[in-house]
Amino acid sequence: MDFIESIQRYIPYNEQEETDKSIILNCLEVFEDVLTRNNKIAHFTSSAFVLNKARDKVLVVHHNIYNSWSWTGGHADGEKDLLAVAIKELKEETGVLNVNLMMTGIFSLDILPVLGHIRRGKYVSPHLHLSVAFLIEANENDPLIVKEDENSGVKWIPLEELIAYSNEPHMHKLYSKFINKINELKN
Repeated sequence: MDFIESIQRYIPYNEQEETDKSIILNCLEVFEDVLTRNNKIAHFTSSAFVLNKARDKVLVVHHNIYNSWSWTGGHADGEKDLLAVAIKELKEETGVLNVNLMMTGIFSLDILPVLGHIRRGKYVSPHLHLSVAFLIEANENDPLIVKEDENSGVKWIPLEELIAYSNEPHMHKLYSKFINKINELKN
C-alpha cells in the first residue's frame, strides 16, 4: 500500500491525530516535495517506537541536537516506504538487528515542531515534521551501538519512565499518548 493511502486509511486515536491527519493530507495536496528536506516548511519523517518483548521497556537514544532521550527516526529523504525508513533509522541509531512490526500500519500520526538549530555546522530554520510512527518490537539482548554523529547514548528504559528522561516538554504529551495507546493494546 502506498504511503498516502496508508495515511488516508489511518484511523486517528484522538482529536490531535484527527487534526494533524487533515493538515498532513493538505500538505500532500499543496506541496510537491514533502518527502524531502527541500521543503523548508514541512516534510515527512518516519520513526520507530520500540518496545521489548515484555512491553515494559522502550529503546531510546540520547539525541545530540536536542540533548534529550528520545525515540528513533529520521527524514524520509525521498523514500516513499516510510516503514523501511523507520526500520533503517532504528538499526542505524541503535544497532539492534532483530525487529518485528507489532501492529499492521501506522501507530501514530503527528505534526512535530522543530526549533531552529545547528546541524553539521549549518543553521536549520524552524519547520514541521510530518511524523509517521510505527510500533516495533526489538530484542533487548541485541548489542547496542551509538551513532555518534547523531546520538551520545542508547539504552532500554522502563516505558513508564519515558517522560522523566525527556528534556523536551513539548514531547511529553506525545509520549503520554504513546504509553496510553500501548496500555490499551495490552488490555
